[in-house]
Amino acid sequence: MKIVAYLRVSTRRQGASGLGLAAQQTAIDALAKQRHGNVIQTFTEVESGKLNTRPELEKALHLAKVTGATLVIAKLDRLSRNAAFLLTLRDSGVRFIAADMPDANDLTVGIMALVAQQEREAISKRTKEALAAAKKRGVRLGNPNGAAALRRAHKGNKASVRAIKAAADEHAHNLKPVLDALQVEGVLTLGGIAEALNERGMLTPRGGHWHKSSVRNLITRIAAAQ
Repeated sequence: MKIVAYLRVSTRRQGASGLGLAAQQTAIDALAKQRHGNVIQTFTEVESGKLNTRPELEKALHLAKVTGATLVIAKLDRLSRNAAFLLTLRDSGVRFIAADMPDANDLTVGIMALVAQQEREAISKRTKEALAAAKKRGVRLGNPNGAAALRRAHKGNKASVRAIKAAADEHAHNLKPVLDALQVEGVLTLGGIAEALNERGMLTPRGGHWHKSSVRNLITRIAAAQ
């Protein structure tokens, strides 16, 4: 059995660090061993889940088609919300196996694509409604940047700490409607929330990208304020 492996991570930072890739590679290697397969080439995509362009996927599908190989991905559920990926996979005419869903077929993928499209539209609508409600209450969304302002003003350390805490509390309060909307949508894991916030352009209190640790701090801060 010839295998073309396809790996995907969501951000360039994850791609550079290998975060998530090792686990996917392990899953594919295990399936290859189980099926007595030989991985002839591995393609790695580093992109946002909401983008429709997938040059590495197209290369992987082409190679699989011309060699008669089977395309193997680690986790179909990781991509189950992306209609563009699922439709490309379904319409490629290439045999595929997902290590986490080895019995998935064209019908399964087609249904998942329809659900993914509907879910994406629902996510967009709920997020807009949550942000509109927050704005109506007078909430200012975005990076307060309070610490930088204090440093420019040459304030003391105690005042800076108090201001940083106040800014972080306000930022957490501002983002609570967004987290509530994500919870309704079924996005419950720290990694899933981080990815959703990054895709929506939400910043951390210091203007950075979200990670599991920063999401955990955000949830803790919101809980403490209630």
